[in-house]
Amino acid sequence: MSTAAIGLLYGAGTLGLMLIGMPIAFALGGIAVLFMFGFMPASALDTVTQNVYEEMASITLLSIPLFILKGAAIGRSRAGGDLYAAIHAWLGRVPGGLGIANVFACALFAAMAGSSPATCSAIGSAGIPEMRARGYSPGFAAGIIAAGGTLGILLPPSITMILYAVAAQVSLGRLFLAGVLPGLLLVGLFCSYAAWQFSRERSAALLAFQRDGVHSAHLDQHRWSLAEKTRMLPRVLPFVTLLLGVMGALYGGYATPSETAGLGAILALLLVAAVYGVWRPAQLAPILEVTLRESTMLMFIVGMSLLYAYVMSYLQISQGAAEWIVALHLSRWVLLAAVLLLVVVLGFFLPPVSIILMTAPILLPPLKAAGFDLIWFGIVMTIVMEMGLIHPPVGLNLFVIRNIAPDIPLGAVIRGVLPFVALMLLAVLILCLLPACATWLPVALLGAAA
Repeated sequence: MSTAAIGLLYGAGTLGLMLIGMPIAFALGGIAVLFMFGFMPASALDTVTQNVYEEMASITLLSIPLFILKGAAIGRSRAGGDLYAAIHAWLGRVPGGLGIANVFACALFAAMAGSSPATCSAIGSAGIPEMRARGYSPGFAAGIIAAGGTLGILLPPSITMILYAVAAQVSLGRLFLAGVLPGLLLVGLFCSYAAWQFSRERSAALLAFQRDGVHSAHLDQHRWSLAEKTRMLPRVLPFVTLLLGVMGALYGGYATPSETAGLGAILALLLVAAVYGVWRPAQLAPILEVTLRESTMLMFIVGMSLLYAYVMSYLQISQGAAEWIVALHLSRWVLLAAVLLLVVVLGFFLPPVSIILMTAPILLPPLKAAGFDLIWFGIVMTIVMEMGLIHPPVGLNLFVIRNIAPDIPLGAVIRGVLPFVALMLLAVLILCLLPACATWLPVALLGAAA
């Protein structure tokens, strides 16, 4: 059987198992072992555990459970609600300040927790009811939280970016740095849209009140006193200090990503103990349980994905696919557009972790040969995968929103997130026109790559 036929059978079998609902790790590992049995020497099966262990014995991957522990400690406390309340109070007088406060709260919480679903749940559970009580349309309120939650895979520490660094064999520190300015760009775009859409809804509410006497909560303005604003800061500042301290240790070169993850996890546990009194075994048990469950799930996916990639490489599937792509002689921008379109399509069905680990062996070599910076591409790919978190049919964040606000129709949620999808496309275009948005900061702080 030809390499092309084996590759098509390999891909079709994988997608088939996933579409029937088999867990991703079992689908990848099962197909890999099946093809090892059918197309590789019998002795290859004796090395499955060794291959998986050797592939996972990476110091970079060690940071995953530590960052998850840090995020679980923050996510399982009231830090998210307090953070949102403080930002809401301080931005109360800004037009659309409530929506902007939710975007900022999502960005800060995502940077501390590193998880999109956790960000949506922690900020959305307080933010969506508050916005709706102030007159925001349900779809608009849901869209702000769903889109803000996607920042969890772009702003460091991001589990998705850790896995990309492993798959692309690039510096995790440089990749984290490269995500900072694009992350701030997306925050700025989201805030600008939130202010503009709020002004539209408020103008419509004012017109309805003048014409028909229909009162809207948009017309009510709550003023926070300076004393009220100040009282909210003591619970928020320690976590913001933690974020800045961890980032400073990483970007200042004082600690590796794994050391930073360990430091962040320990400090997060100490903070939730000191600020919220979460220190008893019964209170710590849910944090440790979530960490163990999510870490085990992710590491199992990583291990099976790396075995999957090993079999793909042994059977020359990834090399053959890369050579075929190169042989098409596409211009570099047409190649990039085709690759990103493929990522968008895969995002209809698969989470970002699976997309990275399945496509990296095939897509990255042609992109590197075409002259693209793989760190820059990692940021662009991450933003495109962010879109997959809020567009159907999978749209993980959409289902998180449905869980915390079940009375909002799914159609309204989807209409609310579509403008944010357009803003993400605009951010990708800006990065293509101005790649220095992603590449300048790593070079400025760490120097040119060797």
